[in-house]
Amino acid sequence: MPELYERIENLCKERGVNITVMCSACGIPRASLSDFKSGRKKTLSAKTLSIIADYFDISVDYLYGKESDENALKVALFGGDTVVTDEMWTEVKRYAEFIKERENGNK
Repeated sequence: MPELYERIENLCKERGVNITVMCSACGIPRASLSDFKSGRKKTLSAKTLSIIADYFDISVDYLYGKESDENALKVALFGGDTVVTDEMWTEVKRYAEFIKERENGNK
């Protein structure tokens, strides 16, 4: 299975939707992704990738694994909740820094 398909599938799982629902919401034929998954289709069009990226509020580069996506991380950390304020995110980063410092102090 192509890595790109796996990334799309994981994004769906993180957001609590299945591929069919995502395709329907995006106006993308489900068969396009099925054919891509099985190898009958070698790639997805730039338009399809752009629509999928917009649906998940991420970049196409993230779909390709070329960059990390802070939004995906926020959704994962907050159990699928897509409303994460800047204050909430800052607090998470401060806590991560605290844990890192604590662990470095124990060495």
